[in-house]
Amino acid sequence: MTVTQISAQELFQAAYENRYTWDSNFPGYTADITYKHDDQVITGQVRIDANLKAEVLNVEDEAAKKAIHGQAWEIAVHRVRRAFEQTHGANTFRTGASDATGAVEILIGGKAEGDKYKVRNNEVCHVHRLIHGTYVTIDTFSSHDTGEGYLSHTYNSVYHDPETGAQKGGKSDFTDEYEKVGNYYILNRREIRTEIAGNISIQDFIFSNIELLG
Repeated sequence: MTVTQISAQELFQAAYENRYTWDSNFPGYTADITYKHDDQVITGQVRIDANLKAEVLNVEDEAAKKAIHGQAWEIAVHRVRRAFEQTHGANTFRTGASDATGAVEILIGGKAEGDKYKVRNNEVCHVHRLIHGTYVTIDTFSSHDTGEGYLSHTYNSVYHDPETGAQKGGKSDFTDEYEKVGNYYILNRREIRTEIAGNISIQDFIFSNIELLG
């Protein structure tokens, strides 16, 4: 392994391990949810258990229930604590270009050949990954420093076809807010603004009365 590979891996691993995650004692939680989608307002409850399984309760509208469940699942899956070796052990790393903001490109080889990241200030600020046959690209513009790792605050995401490079769907802009409940930081609001064909659709997920389980 060359010095470049070692330094690229060290840089990326430090940023990976600087993400805020829930520890093994996380008990799960319940929250009220208010889902606003354009002019529609729907309320219900969500429950995420200690195994990070998400449930949506008391929401009749199937499209709204699916949207809420999708966000609850996203919340949980991004707080799972996995060792770097478990997630990236089959990959190799080399540095690419640095941009004007000081972000350093990390190019992935091995199992995840073609994936790319950027690291700035010990945070992953750009992700370009093949997920379920589609490239997702996420750029993070600001973050929350919890003192126990960082959480993204404002970011966007866009999907592309890996064969043609054509954009799939609209670009979405996200704003995430958190509150500390007990020992854990938990999302209490996520706004998603998606632009498709010049029209902007706004989804607002507001989580209130957050209570840890048992």
